[in-house]
Amino acid sequence: MYQTLYRSVLIILLLIPLYSIAQNTGKIKGKLTNEENQPVIGAHIKILESNIATSSDKNGNFLLQVPAGKTYNLIITHISYQDGVIPLKLKASESKTLNLQLRLKEQEIDEVKVESDRIIRDKNITIDSKHLDQIPVSGSGVVEQILKTLPGVSSNNELSSQYSVRGGNFDENLVYINEIEIYRPNLIRSGQQEGLSVINPDLVSSVQFSSGGFDAKYGDKLSSVLDIKYKTPSEFEASAEVSLMGASAHFANASKNKKLSYMAGVRYKTNRYLLNSLDTKGEYEPNYTDFQALVNYKFNSSLSMHLWTSFSQNNYNFEPENRSTSFGTINDALNLDIYFDGKEKDEFKSNIQALTIKYHPNSNSLIRLIGSRYESIEEENFDIMGQYYLSDLFVSQGGTPSESIENLGIGTFIDHARNKLDQEVYHLDVKGDHSLEDLFLQWGVGVKSEDITDRINEWQYQDSAGYSVPVSDDEVLLAYSRNANNKISSKHYQSFVQATQVIDTKKGELQVTGGLRYHYWDFNEKGYLSPRASINYIPDWKNKVKFRFAAGLYQQIPSYREMLMINGNISPDINIQKAIHYVLGQEYYFTAWNRPFKFSSELYYKDLLSVTPYDIENVRIRYYGDQEAKGYTAGLDLRINGEFVPGTESWASLSIMKSEEDIKGDNKSFIPRPTDQRFSFSMLFQDYLPNNPSYRMHLALFYAGKLPVWTPKRGKEGGSFRMPNYRRIDLGFSKILVKEKGRKKGMLRHFKSMWIGLEVFNVLDINNTVSYLWIKDISGNQYAIPNYLTGRKLNLKLSAKF
Repeated sequence: MYQTLYRSVLIILLLIPLYSIAQNTGKIKGKLTNEENQPVIGAHIKILESNIATSSDKNGNFLLQVPAGKTYNLIITHISYQDGVIPLKLKASESKTLNLQLRLKEQEIDEVKVESDRIIRDKNITIDSKHLDQIPVSGSGVVEQILKTLPGVSSNNELSSQYSVRGGNFDENLVYINEIEIYRPNLIRSGQQEGLSVINPDLVSSVQFSSGGFDAKYGDKLSSVLDIKYKTPSEFEASAEVSLMGASAHFANASKNKKLSYMAGVRYKTNRYLLNSLDTKGEYEPNYTDFQALVNYKFNSSLSMHLWTSFSQNNYNFEPENRSTSFGTINDALNLDIYFDGKEKDEFKSNIQALTIKYHPNSNSLIRLIGSRYESIEEENFDIMGQYYLSDLFVSQGGTPSESIENLGIGTFIDHARNKLDQEVYHLDVKGDHSLEDLFLQWGVGVKSEDITDRINEWQYQDSAGYSVPVSDDEVLLAYSRNANNKISSKHYQSFVQATQVIDTKKGELQVTGGLRYHYWDFNEKGYLSPRASINYIPDWKNKVKFRFAAGLYQQIPSYREMLMINGNISPDINIQKAIHYVLGQEYYFTAWNRPFKFSSELYYKDLLSVTPYDIENVRIRYYGDQEAKGYTAGLDLRINGEFVPGTESWASLSIMKSEEDIKGDNKSFIPRPTDQRFSFSMLFQDYLPNNPSYRMHLALFYAGKLPVWTPKRGKEGGSFRMPNYRRIDLGFSKILVKEKGRKKGMLRHFKSMWIGLEVFNVLDINNTVSYLWIKDISGNQYAIPNYLTGRKLNLKLSAKF
């Protein structure tokens, strides 16, 4: 009895403080829904004046216990919805219920409209420019980094902005900025030399990409088209970014009457910090700078002028010291040590000037006069001597990775180059767009003039244990040499006409596009007609679905590099590459977890009627301009994208492909093309902390199949093998310091937004192979020593918008 009484008194005494606390607090509970009365999950609810906070559950419900008798502000935030602020004051023990409806952010409302009204009709993949801000980028371009996560696009080099599409090479991709064609550099042979991509992400307004079956309005390339549009600013904006790998800034503004607007951006980059993780140690001094400006002036409602200029300079200075690479298998473990003498000094300059005059004779027509000039000066100079020691470690017989048991080869090689290329290209085009009820007509005529002067002087000497390779009784021969002086001047005359008809049927919408492109090249005095067509069908189903079929002839007039034979001279019989594209695809728009998603697939076949064989070494393409081949590329591309996490878009891509060619006159059947990558998987995933969306994470994952490698200097007659799979994960973590629409005090009121980020490149520290260094011994045995890409590195970044 006494024990029972004692326990009761004790319980009462323990409950008295809790009762007292309850008398001095109040409760606020509620439910959050959107404008469609669906629950809002993961919203952050916080008392501004304290650390009291919670988040809405899967039903949109929340509960907070707050101090009584005080006035405070209840803040509701969500990455997809407009912020809410509610002033409250509760009495002691008072309970208040709030049923709140959140509105989508204005930019999200626009995106929903675009999704339903325009994107489903687009033939190209559209990339939202907001993805360009915080994606981890180790290479030279953030736009290209995102492209590499799309189906059909692959790249096994994180240092390079180059990419291959559906079995094509780097030279088969069209790139436009404001309808100005952008050219790929000629002499760059490795990703670390590239520097900055010509695309400045701070200036980008829209990005569209097609991996095949594109319209006749685009140029004459075999693989893909990337269509970039820069912004037309209507108010002041500015940004600045600094990291361990460089810095960038841009500003834009418009006059009060909106007739004049201007925008400029400057970038600086050095990947010296990143290159220190390569096997070859030495003094890396890469410096890349870029300046771009765009000025728009509107004379009246019908006439406007747009001037764009770009200047870039890439300096790559490298003085190697030594290299140690272990390779092979457990049973055949080898090690290569090289000690270097000499240096490399490269300089790549390019500049673009473009003037566009736009004329609107009426609301249904737009005519554009576009003139542009492109100039590139590229110099490559190096004299590097390497003394190498190739050792067998015999790990399986008791040796260690650091212990040399048997020397397989001791020798010396010398690499020499004095290459200089000057290129100047002028464009003049007239284009027109006309909307005639359900018919959309586009046309264009233009001329291009190009002048190229190229001096090639490069060779390699090899010596093994006192004997030069190859050996001659009369003289010492070089293992490899290219020596030529080429000069080309030619003109291209181009035109196209294209019409799109939209037909409304009882069961859906039919969009039919047909076009014809003509190209005349005075170098060989021949003209080429390329018909192209596509059909889009959007049935009137409950869930949005689009079916697409496209076919067309694509004829690639060779660039200067495609005209060269392996010895560096211009081929006497230049090949025009031709391919027919067949593309069958579908897009399915659906809702899962009350969020939008899209699943797309494309089945394609490229009939390569005539192609020029080539080899790839890192990012340098060496063509066999005197040879011709036929072939094919067939594959399947799959992609799913949507809001896996509310308010953020992520996607995953899978590609399966096979690409082969048959070189005429080689007495061989079909062999794999250099870009025959049988499969690739990539993913871009974005996430944030549910209770604090200011903490975000961005993940880029790549897993690509093995690429074929051919024995160098022997063409396709030598042996071949495949390099290892490419595997890489890049992670980016960021913290938003200043929200774009949040309250700002003190110095922070000058910033529109600000965030700090930490990037982790190559999280798993995988040794990916990009190319091979070939070594011979006195017995004539040839060894392929892998050149590995960058290892794990960290990068700290601070970015602000004004």
